[in-house]
Amino acid sequence: MPSYTLYCPPLETSPHIARDFVATVLRALKLDELVNDATLCTSELVTNACVHAKGDGAALWLAVEGGQVRVVVYDGDENAPVTRELTPEVWEKGGRGLFLVDALTDGRWGHAPALPYGGLSRPEGKAVWFDLPVQRRA
Repeated sequence: MPSYTLYCPPLETSPHIARDFVATVLRALKLDELVNDATLCTSELVTNACVHAKGDGAALWLAVEGGQVRVVVYDGDENAPVTRELTPEVWEKGGRGLFLVDALTDGRWGHAPALPYGGLSRPEGKAVWFDLPVQRRA
């Protein structure tokens, strides 16, 4: 199955570029129905990597395999992502990204130290991933 990678430098433009990258790949694979959820989840993970992780940026890996789309974002920070308590202040000022990822993927997301996917890995840091099922067309 196809897989694609993108380097995301620690710049404020990286989440937007990552969204466009994922949307382009999914549309090219005729998976248009996944574009909205996949791009929002991607944006959240890349934003977290650019804002909270140390290091020289993140790497994004996207694959379609086993009836699902998997997106993995690697960064140089070994600290696990934090899901904040959902308060009105968090809802208004930010910090709700992982809640959105959890809701849009029906809980199919996670993290692990430097997981290798598709031959891509980092010697330090972590991988944060999400899966979306590919809807079979009749």
